[in-house]
Amino acid sequence: MAQVPQTFLDALAVRTWCGLALDALGRAREEIDAINVYPVADGDTGTNLYLTVESAVAAVEAVFTGYEAGGPGEGAGPSLADAARAMAHGALIGARGNSGTILAQLLRGMSQVLAAEEEGIRADGQGLRLALRRAADSARQAVVHPVEGTVLSVASAAAEAAAGAEDDCGAVARAAYEGARAALAATPGQLAALRRAGVVDAGGQGLVAVLAALVETFTGEAPAATQAAVPHPRVRVPVAGGTGAAGCPDGTAPPTEDGPAFEVIYLLEADDDAVARLRRRLDSLGDSLVVVGGDGLWNVHVHVDDAGAAVEAGVEAGRPYRIRITHFGAGDVHTARGERPARERIQRAVVAVVPGEGLAGLYTEAGATTVLARPGEPPASGELTEAVRRAHAREVVLLPNDAELRHTAAAAAEQARAEGIRVALIPTRSAVQGIAALAVHEPDRRFDEDVVSMTSAAGATRYAELAVAERQSWTMAGICQAGDVLGLIDGDVAVIGTDVILTAETVLDRMLAAGGELVTLVVGDQAPEGVADRLEARVREAYLAVDTVVYRGGRQGALLLIGVE
Repeated sequence: MAQVPQTFLDALAVRTWCGLALDALGRAREEIDAINVYPVADGDTGTNLYLTVESAVAAVEAVFTGYEAGGPGEGAGPSLADAARAMAHGALIGARGNSGTILAQLLRGMSQVLAAEEEGIRADGQGLRLALRRAADSARQAVVHPVEGTVLSVASAAAEAAAGAEDDCGAVARAAYEGARAALAATPGQLAALRRAGVVDAGGQGLVAVLAALVETFTGEAPAATQAAVPHPRVRVPVAGGTGAAGCPDGTAPPTEDGPAFEVIYLLEADDDAVARLRRRLDSLGDSLVVVGGDGLWNVHVHVDDAGAAVEAGVEAGRPYRIRITHFGAGDVHTARGERPARERIQRAVVAVVPGEGLAGLYTEAGATTVLARPGEPPASGELTEAVRRAHAREVVLLPNDAELRHTAAAAAEQARAEGIRVALIPTRSAVQGIAALAVHEPDRRFDEDVVSMTSAAGATRYAELAVAERQSWTMAGICQAGDVLGLIDGDVAVIGTDVILTAETVLDRMLAAGGELVTLVVGDQAPEGVADRLEARVREAYLAVDTVVYRGGRQGALLLIGVE
């Protein structure tokens, strides 16, 4: 579906761009991870970019939520400056990896222009051109030893191309995107590691996806899909922990073979002078040094052999926190003191997202670790990753139970795998599919067999939900009005009605027309009294040999969830 275009720079444009960028990186994440060979072939650039933008989106949404909840302005939305600063701050505190840290600085550079209302910055193509130029310059300044053929080259090319565009946001965005694409295609000729592996720069590919989202924001249409340059089928892209020199096509050693052993990242509260000294100190300890931020808050990223010394340098400069140390070879993640949990890990666990307190209790009784998704508040990937850690298992089956969470769950799974946890993501699209999967879960089985069995059970379960339309809109079943009862089957609106119980009966009949053995009903606390009894009676009377089970879902958003196995 075409995106409604924004015509000029304002808070809504920032919000739209961030959301579209997150979607774009979610779609491209695995592809970008697969071509990640520089500066370290650890296969996580796409995931790191996604997590960074996800944090920016959360910060921008928080600003809008504050106004919608009656914050300053009495109903007036946030200003461009508010949204731009939130975007930059969210990216800064959530930046992951070398690529995410640089992207955070790119967004900070843009925000410095977009938030400078007192300087008379125009909210049009001219302002966007200036923002892209500041972004490229500030990112290059944040990298202690800039390297051509990386995302820095792509960002500079985008800014240069934008400089010659017409004074229109859509034209500027498209010029920047096309300039970035051309620069991305040239990266293998600039960097030997990319040329050997037969790929383009992964960070640059991510930036192209972000700029494509910018084009869609201002034109309403996404550019034609740009595929990452992937290795030739006979080329093995080196990965962290790989063996020998076979990792590169010309027989040379992978980039990580002789490089530093640890990646160290932390947030730092410090003044400018202390950060200048910190840069010099960390530069002497390792490489891939990027320090971004300002105004007393910084995000520090460096690759070193002595992780303790890198953290101590941060302590000398100010107050480091959210310290994250990753060993490239083993994939282990440690705390700043290198401590490990004393508690022995269990072999296998299930982590599930559930839409209401009632189902949370049901899943917990069945042995799952749950993440509660309140109406209108989907969990971030960091929450899912933390739940996987909390499960404290060597193997984890992850059930997102929502089609909209597929990219979020995939990013969380990738992050957990980087920490040495074996994770299988089953793409459940509803909590009733998760119930079906959990019902056949057997932790004593081989992991692969258990995952196949759970996936089969979930896939054999059709799902539906009843909700109330919030506004008039077009649907697969026709035009609905605000207040209509919508019956969605497998994610699409199939029935539009005015009575909850009658609509539920129609939905159930359509689902059972194709057969079924078990009907699962999850009743929300806003559903009318007696709806479960009416549906149970209908199944008994009209569908022989079909059983029904009813659960109370609590505050789950939907009035009713229906599953048919």
